[in-house]
Amino acid sequence: MSWKLVAFAPKAVVQAALAAHEALDEWDPEIVLTGSEIAEFRPDQWVLEAYLPRRPSKADSAAVGALFTGGAPTLAAEKLPETDWVAETQKLTAPIRAGRFHVHTPDFRAEAGAIDLVIPAAQAFGTGQHATTAGCLAMLDAMKHRGVVVRNLADIGTGTGLLAFAAMALWPGARAIASDIDDVCEPVVVGNALLNRIPLGTRPGELAMVIAEGFDHALLAGRAPYDLVIANILAGPLVALAGDFGDTVRPGGHLLLAGLLTTQEPAVRAACRTAGFRLAARIVNGDWSILWLRRRAI
Repeated sequence: MSWKLVAFAPKAVVQAALAAHEALDEWDPEIVLTGSEIAEFRPDQWVLEAYLPRRPSKADSAAVGALFTGGAPTLAAEKLPETDWVAETQKLTAPIRAGRFHVHTPDFRAEAGAIDLVIPAAQAFGTGQHATTAGCLAMLDAMKHRGVVVRNLADIGTGTGLLAFAAMALWPGARAIASDIDDVCEPVVVGNALLNRIPLGTRPGELAMVIAEGFDHALLAGRAPYDLVIANILAGPLVALAGDFGDTVRPGGHLLLAGLLTTQEPAVRAACRTAGFRLAARIVNGDWSILWLRRRAI
């Protein structure tokens, strides 16, 4: 049985609530938050939805309501049909084209002349539809066009493995490692790698997959320094990991960051600047920033 709590509020109010959620040290992991505009013709009116695997309790409503400063808007509880809405929606989602990449579910055909990547509907983030993922694909393509050479790369918070696969398509001889904090992602990435004919292993041209928080894994740490680190996660963890990025990206190496709202960009850039990075390029996709940073050469 799945439920959700729904609150309608101006865009700035919903975004502030999402930022407050990110800043919390403790949060019930079963409550998943999303925020989006109500309709394309009403861009300043947003809805916050909190998904739960149970009927919301008074404590659940209070926790969500506490994210709003100055008083919470009315929270309405809705019971959801017994349907895997993520999978069903993604099955019907149109393919995307980002740079030279064509990303689609198995329900759609490959596109001639593109780098074709197939990601089935799954319970892991990163199908290419989200603005940050599509922006990262476009930025990777831009990096390749501008002559970036990658022999050793890491994708932190990989989700479905899509960005790691894309980087390997652009730099096929590179050593590649993907990681995620959620162990449910490992079989997802392995399955998707097989579907996309991505070799698994630890040799050049192969992808290794580990479960780790940040860089807290012997294989991740042992492979450093990296020519390229990708992290499409959230603004809070990006700030917290800035020092680790500085320690693991080689001088002159590259850092691709996403998962941050444009309002959160200054804090992320400031933390990375302290760690020795400078901005090379940025993409703004809707409310989201995608940052290409380069570490200063020694």
